[in-house]
Amino acid sequence: MKAKGNFFILLLSMLGVVSCNDSFLDQTATTDLNEESVFADSAYATGFLTEIYADIGFDSELDRFGEGGLQCATDEAEPRASSRITTGVAFAMGTINPVIVTDDVWSRCYTNIRRCNKFMQLADRAPIAAATLKQYKAEARFLRAWYYYMLLRHYGGVPIVYDKIYGANDEIDATRQTYETCVNYIIDECNAVLAENVLRPRNSGRSNGRISQAACLALIMRVTLDAASPLHNGSGFGTEDTKLLLGYEDADPQRWQRAYEAAKRCMQMQGDYRLFECHTRHKFPDDAPEPGWGFYAVQSPAEFVNVTTDDTSRGSFSYPYASYQEIILMRKMPLSIHTCQLLDPPSCGGNGGAGYAYYDLAKCFPMIDGKPIDQSSYTYNPLQPAQNRDPRFDISIVYNGSKICNQQNYAYSVYTYQGENSTQDAVYSGTPTGLYTRKMLPRAASGNWWVEPPQSRPLIRFAEVLLSYAEAANEWKGPDFQETLSDGNTYGPLEALKLIRRRAGIEPGADGMYGLKAGMTQQEMREAIQLERRIELAFEGFRFYDVRRWMIAEKTENQPMHGLEITRVMGDDNKVTYVPREFVVRTHVFRKAMYFWPIPYAEIVKTPTLVQNPYYE
Repeated sequence: MKAKGNFFILLLSMLGVVSCNDSFLDQTATTDLNEESVFADSAYATGFLTEIYADIGFDSELDRFGEGGLQCATDEAEPRASSRITTGVAFAMGTINPVIVTDDVWSRCYTNIRRCNKFMQLADRAPIAAATLKQYKAEARFLRAWYYYMLLRHYGGVPIVYDKIYGANDEIDATRQTYETCVNYIIDECNAVLAENVLRPRNSGRSNGRISQAACLALIMRVTLDAASPLHNGSGFGTEDTKLLLGYEDADPQRWQRAYEAAKRCMQMQGDYRLFECHTRHKFPDDAPEPGWGFYAVQSPAEFVNVTTDDTSRGSFSYPYASYQEIILMRKMPLSIHTCQLLDPPSCGGNGGAGYAYYDLAKCFPMIDGKPIDQSSYTYNPLQPAQNRDPRFDISIVYNGSKICNQQNYAYSVYTYQGENSTQDAVYSGTPTGLYTRKMLPRAASGNWWVEPPQSRPLIRFAEVLLSYAEAANEWKGPDFQETLSDGNTYGPLEALKLIRRRAGIEPGADGMYGLKAGMTQQEMREAIQLERRIELAFEGFRFYDVRRWMIAEKTENQPMHGLEITRVMGDDNKVTYVPREFVVRTHVFRKAMYFWPIPYAEIVKTPTLVQNPYYE
C-alpha cells in the first residue's frame, strides 16, 4: 500500500506554522511556508513546534463531537439535541460503528506524530541556541509519545512509525503493534526524555503549559495504570486475531506493582507538586472563606492573577504560582467566550454545546460529612441540593437556584423549574436533565456579552496522581497499606482519599475519616476510589476510559440516565410550592465492542492490512 492517501500522511504544505510571540503556547494565525524556509528561521521553527502543542488536549474537549464531548458519551452528561448522529450519541445509544465514528484521533494524532518526527529531524537547521534546541526536541519527543497514548487508549495497539517520515510514494508498514509493544514504546520514550535531563522539573510563568519532567513521569503513571487494569491485564478480551492488540495475554498482578511504583515516583518528583488547598480566605469576590475553593481555582488558574492565599497547614504562598503546584500539564486557552457558550444556561448566552449533567452524577456527590446522600446525618433536599453538601457539587453542577456569574453580576440566579413564571433555563425547554454543567465555568465573566478571562485547562493534575497511587497501592499492597515518603508524610490508599476530601472542604468528623468507612476491604476501597475519581475528575475526560479499563461499562452504561424535574405550583391560597420528580432522560445501551473505538472505515478501506477492532465487523 502506498503512502499517498494513507492514514498518517500529511504533506508539509498542510501543516502550517505560527508566528512567534511572547507566550510560546498562544495560538496565532498560520502561514503556509515550505520546509526550507521554516527550518531556516528560529521563529518559524518554534512556531512549528507550537502547532504540535495545539492539539494536546483535543480528545477531552467539552465540544469534541459538536454536541458534546466524552462526557456525553458516558454517564456524566446528556448531549445537546441535534438532527445529526454524532459519535457521542452513538456511544450512548450503542450504535457506534466504523462508518459514523469520528476519525479525529486517528488523523490528528498521526498528523502530529509526523510533525514531531519532522521537527526532530530538521530542527538542527534552525538558528536556535543549543540548549534551547535540546529542550525543544525533548518536548517534541514527549509529544510524540503523548499522541501515541491517545491512540492507545482509543484503539489498543496501533502502527508505530518510530522516527520514519514517509514520502508520497513510500510503502508503509500499517501492521498494528501489540498492546504491550505500544505500552513499552511510550514508557521508553518518556524515560529517554528524562534521561536527557534538559526539561525543567516544573514550569512556571510563561512556560506553564510546556512539557516538564513531571509530565513525563505522569504519562508513565497513566500508561502503567491502564496496563495493570482488568481490561488490559490478561482479560482475554477480543478474538484470537485481536486480543494481543488490546492487552496482555496473561494476567499478572505485578503490573499493579509497576503502576504503584510509577505513581509513587510521581508523588516524590521535584517541583513541590501537591493539592492546592485554600479554606481560610481568598480575595474574590468578597474575602469570605469558601470550603473547596482550591478545587475550583485549579480549573481556571489564569483567572485569579491577583489572588493570594494563606493556609497555615500548608504554608503561605502567592496565587498564581500556588495554582500550578497542582497542575502538571495544562492547555493554555485563548481569549474567547467559547467555554461560557458551551456551559452557560441560555439566559446567559449558553448554547448547550457541552451537554447537560445527569442527575445520576449529581447524586453521587456526598454530603458535607462525606457520607452518601441517603446515609448522612444531614438531610438531603433535592430542592436545595447544595445545602450541607460536598462543596465540589456546587462547583461542578448548576441546579435550580444556583448563583453564577453572568454578564452583569456575580450572583445571577438560574431557575430550572417548570410551571408558572418559568424561564428559558427551565427543564425541557433549556435543559433536558434539569441541570447544567458548572465545572470549568469561569466566575469573573460569563455570557456572550463579555470576553472570558484567559483560562488554562488542566490535563494532568496532582489529584489524579493521588487517585492513581491509591488505586495501584490498594491493588498491589491492600487497603490498609501505609508508608512514609520523602516529604515525611504518611500515605496509603486511605490517606490519599482523605487528602482529596480535605481539600474538597468535606468535614473530617470526630474520627478524622472524612466520611470514609474504617477498615474497608480491598473491594470496598476499590469502590471508594472509583467513586472519588468519578466526583473529583468529572467532565475532565476520565470517566469514559475508567469504566472501560475497570470493565464495569456493561453495568454503568446499560441503564437509564435521569434528570430532575421541579414543578412550580401555585395553590388556591396563593402559596407557591415546588415539587421535585426524577425522570428518565435516555436509556444508554452498551455493546461488548464498545470497550474500544472502531478504526474508521475509510482507514480500513485504504489500508487492507489494518486489522479492525473486534465485534465491529
